[in-house]
Amino acid sequence: MAGPIIWDEKKKTSEKRITVDPITRLEGHGKIEIFLDDSGDVQAAYWQVPEVRGFERFCIGRRVTELNQITARLCGVCPGAHHLASTKAIDGCYGAKPTEAAYHIRDTFYQAHFIHSHIAHFYALAAGDFVCGPAAPAAQRNVLGVVAAVGLETGTAVLQARAHAQRIQAIIGGKATHPVMGVPGGVTHAISKDEAKEIQGYTDGLVGFAQTSLKIFHDVVLGNKEYVDIITNKDLYYHETYMMGLVNDRDQADFHDGKVRVVDQKGKEADKYDPFDYLDHIAEASEPWSYEKFPYLKKPGYKGLVDGPESGIYRATPLSRMNVSKDLPTPLADEALREFREVLGVKDTGVPVQFSLATHWARLIEILYCAEKLKEDAFSDRLTDPNIKQYDLIPGGRGVGCVEAPRGTLTHDYTCDENGIVTSCNLVVGTTNNNGPMCMDVAKVAKGLIHNFEVSPGLLNMVEMAFRAYDPCNSCATHSLPGQMPLTAEIRNADGSLYDTVTRG
Repeated sequence: MAGPIIWDEKKKTSEKRITVDPITRLEGHGKIEIFLDDSGDVQAAYWQVPEVRGFERFCIGRRVTELNQITARLCGVCPGAHHLASTKAIDGCYGAKPTEAAYHIRDTFYQAHFIHSHIAHFYALAAGDFVCGPAAPAAQRNVLGVVAAVGLETGTAVLQARAHAQRIQAIIGGKATHPVMGVPGGVTHAISKDEAKEIQGYTDGLVGFAQTSLKIFHDVVLGNKEYVDIITNKDLYYHETYMMGLVNDRDQADFHDGKVRVVDQKGKEADKYDPFDYLDHIAEASEPWSYEKFPYLKKPGYKGLVDGPESGIYRATPLSRMNVSKDLPTPLADEALREFREVLGVKDTGVPVQFSLATHWARLIEILYCAEKLKEDAFSDRLTDPNIKQYDLIPGGRGVGCVEAPRGTLTHDYTCDENGIVTSCNLVVGTTNNNGPMCMDVAKVAKGLIHNFEVSPGLLNMVEMAFRAYDPCNSCATHSLPGQMPLTAEIRNADGSLYDTVTRG
């Protein structure tokens, strides 16, 4: 059990600029810049992404069938999400619909991918803030500190559950980390009865592990009044934004397919559209201090980094998916969702939960949902159906693939010519959707906690908790090029001596 919050001794600073670099426990790179006024209060704070990767550019000119392996290498955390979204976009470029067996195999793979990704974030990246304490010593706020708090048996169960989810991905995807299964209209590998039996053997354990994780959250987090007060403090981790997520035809969460549903701050449906038409509904703004774009709803439009119904800023997270779903398709997860809404005071109201830190709880509910769905998929006859691909396909045209990545709605948009060569590529990544809300949360928490030049490691970690709730993946998310990227190139002679230096930016 976690003890009381340990507040680090406050330290006075004479600096008016505080830089947290590198920020910790996320995928990719980023930093936080905090600027103090003459009174030592926060005047402004920025969640800044200083890295840039050019996947949208260097995919052009490649064969479209290569893209589901190229884009999967955006990072090693959510390659399954990129592979599946990319494969769906490739389907579209070939005018191909996957066979029922191929769709089912892809779905089974994807439930396992979600499970392993969410486990990694909750236990390795996020849990240190609650299990160990938001302001516990930095050396304690890590996975080893979590294991020490919850016990070695639970730590072993975490490793085992992730390993089983990874094994399922390896069986179906060909590789545990960077899958190679997707082809236009299908998958490369039929599942044998022995492979299906092995997958089936993991499912009960994964469902049980998801239930155990929710119990740990109940005992350690919900059982600690100080933690609950932090989560439900409207002056800190709270913004009223639109919420986005994929749903099926019953408005239930569907991570693999469906329409994009958006609800407003009161829970009313504000938009619903086919992913192919996403450009009619969302756009991306740029700010000069970040290489990460700022998506927004075209109606009501981009008003800057502010919340409320007049601002097009939206969130696409596990929390958002709970908010756009009327209920969940599996019984245990749906029961957990009802409790989530009751505890947070929105039962039967339809009003979205807007507490950013509640995203961690939503993430655990999603592990349970995926484990239940994985069990359904694993015992279906369609998993071993050998009719796994379409044939006689002709490339040419546009394809849009959309899935719910663990971090949010993920869209791949490709156009290829009659030779299958990519002529345009656009990606709207899960984390990118949440760039605006992350910036807003970081600024709000910094302004709420830092006063009179008093700064401590614990307070700065609580500022970091604002972005950590979103489980950001910055390697995937950075595509914007505002202005010109600073660059220094050295030209050297054959013997290695410097001939010239060219600088831009």
